[in-house]
Amino acid sequence: MGPAIRYGDVSMASPEMRNPGIPLDLGWVYDVQINRSAVERRAETLTKRRSIKKDWQAAWLLRAITFMDLTTLSGDDTPGRVHRLCAKARQPVRTEILEALGVADKGIQVAAVCVYHSRIRDALDALKGSDIPVAAVSAGFPAGQNPFPQRVAEIEQSIEAGAKEIDIVISREHVLCGNWERLYDEVKQFREACGNVHMKTILATGELGTLRNVGMASLVCMMAGADFIKTSTGKEKVNATLPVGLVMTRAIREYQERTGYKVGFKPAGGIRTAKQALNWLVLIKEELGDEWLDKSLFRFGASSLLLDIERQLSHAVTGRYAARHHMPMG
Repeated sequence: MGPAIRYGDVSMASPEMRNPGIPLDLGWVYDVQINRSAVERRAETLTKRRSIKKDWQAAWLLRAITFMDLTTLSGDDTPGRVHRLCAKARQPVRTEILEALGVADKGIQVAAVCVYHSRIRDALDALKGSDIPVAAVSAGFPAGQNPFPQRVAEIEQSIEAGAKEIDIVISREHVLCGNWERLYDEVKQFREACGNVHMKTILATGELGTLRNVGMASLVCMMAGADFIKTSTGKEKVNATLPVGLVMTRAIREYQERTGYKVGFKPAGGIRTAKQALNWLVLIKEELGDEWLDKSLFRFGASSLLLDIERQLSHAVTGRYAARHHMPMG
């Protein structure tokens, strides 16, 4: 990419400071170039070159749990399903496993519970007394095809209902047609509607066509003030992949280097196994560093992932895998 452009006094940007966004810099956006074969090679070798040793895997898997946005986004969601999910959010791992690992007193819980707007009240009721926030998907999730005023109103209504985080979805049309000004304006208005509530911006990368589009869209959304950029809705044919993650995390790194602002990253969709979770943690550590291994800057979109992590932790303790019916999720 091109020469560094500085916005304001970078030394004044503290780690706690939200990304306020910057003016749209089309020169920076158009300067994005992606070598797909190089990205795919790097993604393929990344986890082979730096693996997490078996003795440390349990600790890393416990840490992965604390990065989860435990999610249910189905047409057949019910109050009962949401309540069961929230119970699992409060205690994601069985007590006997935590005791065997010596971490029963560490307060391990997920980062958030993510639901549709209509299920916010159910989640709030089930999480009462905890500090687990409710995140709501919004802005015409998952397709982003609703009328724009309706998408903005949905954000405002979810915040009014008690959501502390909002996962918005962009109009893929703006990316596919190269309408970067329209994408910038759209995300900026969503950010304004969010106010003090943190906004995760879903790119739906499986529908953006090219890795270059992913890189360009990542920059535009960060310029518009996104607190996080997120790979997928989980509803696309192709969701979170390591090559896409590599492109997005490198955009995050460059944005931080140029502006001083840190933007979070959330892979979502298709992350179902403990091994996949460890691969994503390796990618974050290698590309963004230990600072991003914190729930303020890294999340997983997860539903079935927790089941496999708990099974792996059970195996680490007992030497055998627990049956899935011992770990209900809803």
